[in-house]
Amino acid sequence: MDDFNKKLIQLVHSRHANWKAIYSILKRDSASNNNEETGYASYLPQTQKLLRDHQRISLAQLLYHYSSQNIHLITIFDDNYPARLKTIYQPPWILFAKGDVSLLQMNKSLAVVGSRNATEYGIKTIDYLFPSLIERDIMIVSGLAKGIDAHAHKGAIKLGGKTIGVIAGGFDHLYPRENIKLAEFMMENQLVISEYPPATRPAKWHFPMRNRIISGLSMGTLVIEARKKSGSLITADFALNEGRDVFAVPGSILTPDSDGVHYLIQQGAKLIRTSEDILEELGK
Repeated sequence: MDDFNKKLIQLVHSRHANWKAIYSILKRDSASNNNEETGYASYLPQTQKLLRDHQRISLAQLLYHYSSQNIHLITIFDDNYPARLKTIYQPPWILFAKGDVSLLQMNKSLAVVGSRNATEYGIKTIDYLFPSLIERDIMIVSGLAKGIDAHAHKGAIKLGGKTIGVIAGGFDHLYPRENIKLAEFMMENQLVISEYPPATRPAKWHFPMRNRIISGLSMGTLVIEARKKSGSLITADFALNEGRDVFAVPGSILTPDSDGVHYLIQQGAKLIRTSEDILEELGK
């Protein structure tokens, strides 16, 4: 591990870490070797705190602890960092990963998101669409939330497919509690990732930012049952901004459960009736 990666790991673990401050430091370091105390004055106050704070972090202790917990650290400068993820808005500096990290190199992947209060219709939709997708080696990426997310992971596993869960917060504080067993199973047999150190408690703002990783890992995003103001639409927005496909399964017009999905269709998302509707787009 080179000095650049070592410093990045320390920076990410600082209590003052944020994406822009880390970018400022790395950009300056890449242009100059002057990263000593004497150069701090040229940084913004928040960045100065980050620079001072990271020096107190024992890299050796961190790496030993993560190794003992089977936690992989994949920095944005590593060869096995997903190429597709590098192109998104503020790509994670580090991915903390537990499970089969080779899944990050699977090219054919589909984000599946939707309501935390999934109805029977939403569950049956996954059961209807997934067999053909898994048969074609499409990996499923979702957020390990209640409802559609959890059933998407379970559906992929049941069919013998591959799936990645992207969580908010760190591994030590899995959320929601009802999906802890699913997350632990995936950490052994599939893959769970986070951009936050394991001790990080999930904060409200972590969830919408987590969604950019879900869409960023994927060729396209499938939305099943989503209201107009929902995290699923945030994921779809990230996908659209990155030029990725957005697919939407229509629902009943008699309930608000699919209002967000219908809005996406009105805005140009592809209406999905069968798995072939998805596969023909991914095949392009």
